[in-house]
Amino acid sequence: MKDRAHEILDILQSRFALPRWNRSTNDPFRTLIATIISQNTTDKNTARAFKDLSRTFRITPEILAGAQTSQIERCLKVAGLYRNKATAIKQTSRAIMDRFHGDLKNILSLPFEESRELLLQLPGVGPKTADVVLLFCAGKPTIPVDTHVGRVSKRLGLASTDGTYEMIRASLQKLYDPADYAAVHVLLIHHGREYCKARNPLCCQCPIDKLCPSKSMWNKE
Repeated sequence: MKDRAHEILDILQSRFALPRWNRSTNDPFRTLIATIISQNTTDKNTARAFKDLSRTFRITPEILAGAQTSQIERCLKVAGLYRNKATAIKQTSRAIMDRFHGDLKNILSLPFEESRELLLQLPGVGPKTADVVLLFCAGKPTIPVDTHVGRVSKRLGLASTDGTYEMIRASLQKLYDPADYAAVHVLLIHHGREYCKARNPLCCQCPIDKLCPSKSMWNKE
């Protein structure tokens, strides 16, 4: 299983370009807010909403905790579910001010399980959001599982078809080295968007079709 998993990763690395990320320049609060905005919407709409929010407010816990919810809502309309997201952003900003003196860096310096548990206590922060912040801002050993990662992992047999978020995350982390966790997350997302789509996956064009146990279910030819 591990050999096949690493062969999949090698092929995806040759097919898709990985972005360069630098944890020292990734602000955890900005990453947190962007990830909340990204829930159930596209990257394009996430970027537009975050840009609108940044134009209206300085993205800090203090500023957003004191902002009117209606003003935040107007910035987020393009991203959908904007009322829920605006409320979550305001509440989590207030919680960060009250519990952590407006600074997430002290949380991220804690051991992984402890820092993850504290993030999950914040309003609007679920496992994926917490894991994104932990991985990309603190280099913690975790793989965030979004809809693409979950779907692709199950189709490729890298995780159980009835696996929960935590089950999928644990399966992937057993198969890959911590140094590859960020690449696994990003590449499975790329593959899910480009080939392994939720509906009508492009199995005939898929670069890893020979390694996929599910291709017969989708290949009509």
